[in-house]
Amino acid sequence: MNEDTDVAHMRRALRLAARAAGRTSPNPLVGAIVVRDGEVVGEGYHHAAGEPHAEVLALEKAGAAARGGTLYTNLEPCAHTGRTPPCVTAIKQAGVARVVAAMRDPDPRTNGKGFRALRDAGIAVTDGVLAAEAARLNAGFVSRLTRGRPFVLVKLATTVDGRVAVAGRRYLSGKPALKEVHRLRDRFDAVLVGVGTIIADDPALTVREVKGRDPLRVVVDADARTPTNSKVVRAKDPQRTVIFVARDADVRRTNRLRDAGVSLVTVPRSEGGLDLGVVLRWLGEHGVNTVLSEAGPRVAGALVRAGLADRLLFLLAPVAGGEGAPALAGVADATALQDVRVRRLGADIAVEGALP
Repeated sequence: MNEDTDVAHMRRALRLAARAAGRTSPNPLVGAIVVRDGEVVGEGYHHAAGEPHAEVLALEKAGAAARGGTLYTNLEPCAHTGRTPPCVTAIKQAGVARVVAAMRDPDPRTNGKGFRALRDAGIAVTDGVLAAEAARLNAGFVSRLTRGRPFVLVKLATTVDGRVAVAGRRYLSGKPALKEVHRLRDRFDAVLVGVGTIIADDPALTVREVKGRDPLRVVVDADARTPTNSKVVRAKDPQRTVIFVARDADVRRTNRLRDAGVSLVTVPRSEGGLDLGVVLRWLGEHGVNTVLSEAGPRVAGALVRAGLADRLLFLLAPVAGGEGAPALAGVADATALQDVRVRRLGADIAVEGALP
């Protein structure tokens, strides 16, 4: 097949993989397509950890038509046994003649071993097709495996002059921007806020504006000030609220929170708050690939200053003369964002970019 055909089929594999965003952790997002004589004869994507991998689903749908065909996948087929058998075994048994992959799997249990096993079996392998797009799709999985922490998107709703509050208004953003935030909650593994946000706004941190599933709720609360009657504590599943407190936090307050059913984790203090690097490493160790920060200026600024934020998303409301701290409190050095994207969300403007 020619290069354009490979690219077209890989784009389809990436779109399939993206359907499960927020649902596969600690596993990656993977889609797969089987093509025989120019026709797609099978496709599938990984739905959740513990369920069949994308390649297996695509091969099962293809059946006998997979023999002599080409399998497209956005990630190197796994070569290890986890909750499911190795995908390379299924590929060899199906009689596939060629495998086209977008990128190598950074998991040390596979990392190149899958490609070698396929080539040793006489299967032609082409890798690197749409590699950049594949890396962006699985940025959280790659970050957790290579850096020991999740990928972090810092979201802030601000006025045009960079402030996060306006007198008399609870929400800065309009309905389309609010819907976008809920879409992100559905696609991210966890949403993180500081205790200041909990006390000021009492958010539920659930998905409501779109159809989806609720993320893990993470609260950074050095002194265990989270009210036990707050929505994140009174949730129907309080165990999916993780509150990080300092090791020397008031015992009575921590006991009340623990008794309310939330997950309580103690971490060291740092710069007047908590060591956010330790917070993110704990989340990574517990299978969280992606974190959406909806915290206020102090926590958002701390994430940026510590080099723990990967992308910034500003939702700019058409309002001037805001109040409160600047959006990124304590960030003094100017940084040019990369891969900048600008979108209109109703009356609001979304400006998003990667931190170098």
